[in-house]
Amino acid sequence: PAAPAPPPRAMGKFIKAGRVVVLLQGRYAGKKAIVAKVFDDGSRARPFGHCLVAGVDKAPLKVTKRMSKKKITKRQRVKPFVKYVNYNHVMPTRYQVPAEVQPAAMVTDQQMDSPDGRIEAKKYVKKLLQEKFLQPPADKS
Repeated sequence: PAAPAPPPRAMGKFIKAGRVVVLLQGRYAGKKAIVAKVFDDGSRARPFGHCLVAGVDKAPLKVTKRMSKKKITKRQRVKPFVKYVNYNHVMPTRYQVPAEVQPAAMVTDQQMDSPDGRIEAKKYVKKLLQEKFLQPPADKS
């Protein structure tokens, strides 16, 4: 007789706040996002494991020397999004944002409840991402 299978070990939780993920389904498929908050056991409204993410809908475009100031500022814009996503529809990457960015502060549950809150959250995420794009943190070398 075959030996009994070893008991299944619980998998380590690696989708935590600050993890960079790629969305796989829906309007933002293929877009990168940062996990702001995780709901491993689901919630009443969403009875499945999911996470709240803040991501980049439109990334900044390439700029060259000969472009006008106005065109450069327009091309350096970042369009953000905030969304609840089922774990089945995200692919975690090996990257994490540094802790000083405070991913949990990007967007909260209260903000997601109202359209105005979502807009406010998007504005904050936009400001943060644009700031990081214009002044990238120095690499640890």
